[in-house]
Amino acid sequence: MPLTSIALVVLAAFIHATWNLLSKRAASAGLGFIAAYTAIACVLYFPWVAWLLVHGEIEWTWSVTACLIVSGVLHLGYSVCLQRGYQVAELSVIYPVARGSAPMLSSIAAFTLLGEHPSVSGVVGLVAVVFGIVLISTRGDLSGFRRPQGFAGLRWGMATGGLIAAYTVIDAFGVKSLSIHPVLLDWFANLVRFALLAPVLFRNLSAARERMSGRWRTAFAVGVLSPLSYILVLVAIDLGARLSLIAPAREMSMMVGAVLGMVILREAVGIARLVGCVILIVGVVCLGHG
Repeated sequence: MPLTSIALVVLAAFIHATWNLLSKRAASAGLGFIAAYTAIACVLYFPWVAWLLVHGEIEWTWSVTACLIVSGVLHLGYSVCLQRGYQVAELSVIYPVARGSAPMLSSIAAFTLLGEHPSVSGVVGLVAVVFGIVLISTRGDLSGFRRPQGFAGLRWGMATGGLIAAYTVIDAFGVKSLSIHPVLLDWFANLVRFALLAPVLFRNLSAARERMSGRWRTAFAVGVLSPLSYILVLVAIDLGARLSLIAPAREMSMMVGAVLGMVILREAVGIARLVGCVILIVGVVCLGHG
């Protein structure tokens, strides 16, 4: 993978962990927060989008339109699951589980649905990811699954990971096969996401405004950082980086997210959870090579 692509993906990982920290802090705002940062992103990035459209950086076809709509729907599902996860569990659980389970689920789908034969590296990666997720979810204490809400973080983290795997494939196809500019793909996906959210929020706009009280600066920051982190990844793909290598490289953000949860949110991360993050990262790397 070219050095430029590596630098872009590493930078994206740190930015991604940062905006997830901010989203965790605003988790109680729910759908209103998602709509707010999505609308802000659409407004802030519109000049760039307009410039690209004027210069003919997209060729409208049915395939392109379908790709943008599907991407928007998947990103909406991802945002909703992520926000709900942050409402019921800690950042240091939801974030690593979501990021780590995405490549694991992609590999399982390839093995079971596409008939691909798992390599030794792939099998080791799957086992490591599962073990890492268990450590992160329980801090090494399996009795945690017997407590009320014991599966909450795992359930929402895995759901988020499944949607990450889905939109990564769709968006990579859009950039590489349909030649959609990364900024345009991300912006139109955001536009679709906001269009789907708006009717729900307008039914009780006053309640949404109340939940957003004091959170508009956070929404502004996420509106800037969330598209930027993903655009950097899409640009790396556009530069020729292999998806199988980009996915593992992005997952260093899992450790960053766990550390941010421990240092800033004062979450009880513990040794077992940090070890789980390391094992998870190793597993994802093995999956990338398998």
